[in-house]
Amino acid sequence: MMPRATTLRYRGPDVQDTVPQAAVGGSAKRAFDLAVAVPATILLAPVMAGVAAWVRLDSPGPAIFRQRRVGAFGRPFTCLKFRSMEDGAEGRGSGLRVMEGDARITRAGRVLRRLSLDELPQLLNVIRGDMSIVGPRPTVPGQVAHYDAEQRRRLLAKPGITGMAQVRGRAAIPWSERIALDVRYVDEWSLALDLRILAETVRVVVRGDGQYRGEQGGFDLAGSGDG
Repeated sequence: MMPRATTLRYRGPDVQDTVPQAAVGGSAKRAFDLAVAVPATILLAPVMAGVAAWVRLDSPGPAIFRQRRVGAFGRPFTCLKFRSMEDGAEGRGSGLRVMEGDARITRAGRVLRRLSLDELPQLLNVIRGDMSIVGPRPTVPGQVAHYDAEQRRRLLAKPGITGMAQVRGRAAIPWSERIALDVRYVDEWSLALDLRILAETVRVVVRGDGQYRGEQGGFDLAGSGDG
């Protein structure tokens, strides 16, 4: 169900491509996002307050980790997460690559990552319109710079808290495969598909599947220099 709308050119530093103006799903998907995100944020507010206090007490640094990510049509936005690693960890060691047993992950962070609680602040990203409940996971500008024309179609959907690639292997499968699954999501989108992915997300979180890249995961696009 590809969106059919007037095209525009987003002239950002990472994406120079003409794409439809309307994101996948349009107003129906936005209504679904708000119907889920607003009550979830209200109900989970005490949990998020408790997690924030725990993160601050467990290790020095802010409770919320903010990072520039690429959204729909390549527009940058600030993605929110509970900090699960030592403050400034992205500038040390393996950088953005996080392996199981990474010494930079805090004690609280191991629990938050295992239960995907570190993603809860992204409900605010959904309410603000930067993200969707379901969609491709938001990635960093340096990775998007290596997309080919087919892979850039991934940017026709708002980034999601969960998505098709998240329930088909998460970080344990290479990025080329994850992107292909996200492009498939763009082509096959429906509210029924979003509901199925949400249901499968519960199973994946409970089992703890694919949290870390392992032997098969990693960024494998041509010229990236980051396997």
